[in-house]
Amino acid sequence: MSHNNFAYNTNTRFGGFLNAPAPGPAVANAPFAVAGIAWDGSVTNRPGARFGPYQIRRASHMLCDATHPFFDTAPAAGDVVDYGDLALPNTSLEAMRAALEPQALELIGKHHMLWLGGDHSISLPLLRAYRKHFGTPLALVHFDAHCDTWKDHFGEPSGHGTWTYEAIEEGLIDPTLTTQIGIRSAGKREAREYVNAKGGRVFTARELRGLENEQQLAEIISHVKQRVGSAPVYLSLDIDCLDPAFAPGTGTPEPGGMTSNQVLTLLESWSELNWVGMDCCEVSPPFDHAELTSNAAAVFVWTYLSHRLLARANK
Repeated sequence: MSHNNFAYNTNTRFGGFLNAPAPGPAVANAPFAVAGIAWDGSVTNRPGARFGPYQIRRASHMLCDATHPFFDTAPAAGDVVDYGDLALPNTSLEAMRAALEPQALELIGKHHMLWLGGDHSISLPLLRAYRKHFGTPLALVHFDAHCDTWKDHFGEPSGHGTWTYEAIEEGLIDPTLTTQIGIRSAGKREAREYVNAKGGRVFTARELRGLENEQQLAEIISHVKQRVGSAPVYLSLDIDCLDPAFAPGTGTPEPGGMTSNQVLTLLESWSELNWVGMDCCEVSPPFDHAELTSNAAAVFVWTYLSHRLLARANK
């Protein structure tokens, strides 16, 4: 029966991330929560990221009892709830952001949040909410193929390629506590070097070539730990940080990217940082193959949740 039940849950039933329940009286005090932001109104190439939250959840059902093989922990009953996809406008970027920020602020006050995008323009209102909640700029770890530090979005004032620039200019994140990883797309030097110029650090995909395990990645692991220290740090993970071989289902694929092993090694090695929240963006199921991209995203989010569960247990 267990195998039949597993197949049923995995293939035909929608459920929360890792089959987490919806909020309710029995799980009112869940320390962790997932919410989807099904928006892709700012994509510049291929649309479809609005379907990302659903497909990431669906892929997470393959993780069975969700016991992580490295952290050896799994969410217990009452640890995680899933709010589903938030109700948001879907034709206006500014209207979406205005509606998202207060909802995010309310949820941040109740739970450690894991946000499922959506295109990367959702990160700006999320960071605005975190800035209000904590009263201080956050540190940022940003996985991406793109620097997202352009001053405009192909002539428009804002979009999924401007949010990091805007977050620094608005004082939402501390540029000296900001690290970008996997950057490799076309772009003028001013944009590519913006974070470096502001006192942060950009690790390009070229710098990471051939580095897979913890020993090989020791420099970047140590660098981020020293840079961030004990500051509250936010993770923004654009799935297109991965090479298209690992994540074809994204709006703007860029060859020459990271491997799944690299991302997992880094996430596992930074488990002791003072993480306060994360988002995973730009999964576009219509362009995926064999669910490679949604599976990678689900495992990355699960890995983040697992090390937060372990940190909470060890307090």
